[in-house]
Order: sequence, then structure tokens, then C-alpha cells
Amino acid sequence: MIDLIRKEMIAMLLAGGQGSRLGVLTSSVAKPAVAFGGKYRIIDFPLSNCINSGIDTVGVLTQYQPLRLNTHIGIGIPWDLDRNKGGVTVLPPYEKSGNSEWYTGTANAIYQNLNYMESYNPEYVLILSGDHIYKMDYEVMLDFHKENNADVTIAAMPVPIEEASRFGIVITDDEKRITEFEEKPEHPRSNLASMGIYIFSWEVLKEALIAKSDQNGCDFGKHIIPYCHDKGERVFAYEFNGYWKDVGTLGSYWEANMELIDLIPEFNLYEEFWRIYTQNSTISPQYISGNSVIDRSIIGAGTEVYGEVYGSVIGSGVTIGKGSVVRDSIIMEGVVIGENVTVDKAIIAENSLIGDNCRLGVGQEAPNKLNASIYSFGLVTIGEKSVIPAGVSIGKNTAISGETEPEDYPEGVLSSGEYIIKAGDGL
Repeated sequence: MIDLIRKEMIAMLLAGGQGSRLGVLTSSVAKPAVAFGGKYRIIDFPLSNCINSGIDTVGVLTQYQPLRLNTHIGIGIPWDLDRNKGGVTVLPPYEKSGNSEWYTGTANAIYQNLNYMESYNPEYVLILSGDHIYKMDYEVMLDFHKENNADVTIAAMPVPIEEASRFGIVITDDEKRITEFEEKPEHPRSNLASMGIYIFSWEVLKEALIAKSDQNGCDFGKHIIPYCHDKGERVFAYEFNGYWKDVGTLGSYWEANMELIDLIPEFNLYEEFWRIYTQNSTISPQYISGNSVIDRSIIGAGTEVYGEVYGSVIGSGVTIGKGSVVRDSIIMEGVVIGENVTVDKAIIAENSLIGDNCRLGVGQEAPNKLNASIYSFGLVTIGEKSVIPAGVSIGKNTAISGETEPEDYPEGVLSSGEYIIKAGDGL
């Protein structure tokens, strides 16, 4: 007889999203694997929340550009999730005997892994998104779920009413039981927004997933939650009032990084009692030259600064050359910035090279011609492994991806609102 492993609660972490609103930052990497805070990747936050909450079994569902994510997670050592019974398991879509199916929605992805969940015989299943920055004790949420004898509990937080139409909105009674659920309503009647974090009693989740398995693009917010509510299941809202940030746009991603360097940061990365863990292979110290100036910035391990850095988040293994000035920017791991460069309000992805005497973030803003809704906020956005030749000037609301040449810059300039995307690089 097979000895069934019994886990009270397991977590299923949805990490397959492309993150298209991050533009060239996610052209070759899944959004949860994007660098954050000079040292971390976005997925580190829900993974760390799990182990800090006493959850030692996590399935990570990957799909889009999974290699970087898989390498980062490995066998889960940084999060103490390298375990024989439980631990972390990467769950990509897999080929079945009849066909090969991609995940077509958040709930469909969970449905395709029913066997994985069944193997742990859980009482409860925690559903998480891999692309938010926050700290939450899921054990407290589980206590709330139990106290209310709930079938489904949705983590929700108050948002400004003018922003409520961007979210799934819940309406509750005095006991926090959800009476109505509206997905992105045009005229919201509540400001309590779903955070995309759910606790299901296992049998309720299993029944709902099977019942809606033929639904195309089956999604929790659009299909599973309304199904459970209509069926009369006990659905409650657990109100969360801590820091939570959806870093799904370049603007919100930049803002969340900049908030880390406030004098009293709203989101503290350095609390001993709730640590954020990550895979970090860079162990060499920083080098700051005698002529350098650094003000209100995060500087990653192994980084060499010969210039000046103001109000910026600098990843590990970065080089900032002599005479260069970096302001209000996010510079990711392995970037090399040459000498006498000025960088104003830019996001430069991993292993890019900025030639000497370049000027990034100059001039007046103009709408981006490729996608004004993505490349905005006055930012210069440069995709990973890009090369910017020496001596060029780059305006605001610009996007660059790939190894560019001097001839790509008419008269040495990429004007505000323009873009250069080399063949084979994503948008």
C-alpha cells in the first residue's frame, strides 16, 4: 500500500506570464524572473512568503520563457525548499498521450496539475501569482479561512475607488462573506480589490476545476470564483492592509524600485523576522573608487563604481565608468556603463553595454511610436544584452533591444518616442 503524504496546505504559484506590459524587459524572460531591488527576482517574494509562513510544498507553474526561472529556482535551496517530501517543484505544461496542451488560463494551469496536488492529499490549496511585490503571512489567512468555515477565501485590499475598475472587486457583508464579485467593473460599487491570492478547501477546488474543465481559457477571477459563489459555497474576503505592488507596467516597476531607497522605505527588504531569500551567486564585494559619489542608492555585490550614482537601484556585477553619472535609474546585473555617460531615469536590463560618452534620457517627452501605453513615464527602456554604441544620445519614452550600431542613430540621436528593436528581439 502506498503511503500517502499528508500536507495541511500546499501552494500553487502561477509563474507562466509573459508580462507584455514590461516590453523589452520580458522579451526573453518570464515576468516573475525579472530582477528587482538590485539583488532579487520578482518570484523571490511569494516564495519567501511561503517558507516564512510555514508552507514547505510549492508547485511553480511555468510556461513563457521558463529557462531563467527554472535556473533561478533550481532545487529550492535559498528558500529551504529542497526537501524529499514536498519542497519546490517546477511544473511546465507537459505532453499527454493524446496531445500537448499549453496552459490556457490561470485555472486551466491548476487543473492540468490535479495529479500533483492529489499526491499530497492536502486539506487546503493556496493559489498565488508570481508577479507581485509584498510580504504576507499566509498562515494568518488560513486561520481566517478556518474560523469562518470557508470554502474559498480571497485576499483583498482597499484601493482608491478611481482605480477600482482595474481589479476584480468584491462586495461583502458585515462578516466579510462575499455577496457579489465583479471582474473589472466599469462602475465599481466597492473599493475592495482581489489580490489574486486564494485559499480553497481542496475538495471544493477539485470539484470546481473539473466542472469548468471544458471552459476555454479557464480563469479564477472570471470562471472559478463566480462558479463557487453561484453554487452557494462559503466565499470570504480576507482583508490585507500591508504593502502590495503589482509591478506589471514599466511605471509601477520603476516606482516600486525607487520606493526601496526612500529615507524610510514603505517596503523594507531588511527585516530579520521576515527575510526575502534569493539565489545569489555573486559573492565578491563592491568596489567604490575614491572619486565616486553615491547618494540614496542600492548597490549590488561585485559592482564597481568609478562615477556618480544618485537615487538608483544598481544590481550585482555592474560597472559604472569614470565620469559617468546615473540618476533615478534601475541598472540590472552585469551591465557595463562606459566613461562620461549620463543616465537619467532609465531601466537597463541584464548584461547590456553602454558605450562611452552616451547620454540617456535627454530632451522633452514624446509619445512612443511602437507602443505609447507601454513605453511611457519618461523612461528609457533597454532590453537585456543590448549594445549602445559610443557617443549617442537617447531621448525619453524610448525602447531599445539588441546590438545596435552607430548607423541606427541618425546624426547620433534616437529622439524621444522612437525605438530600435533588432530582428529576433521581442517587443
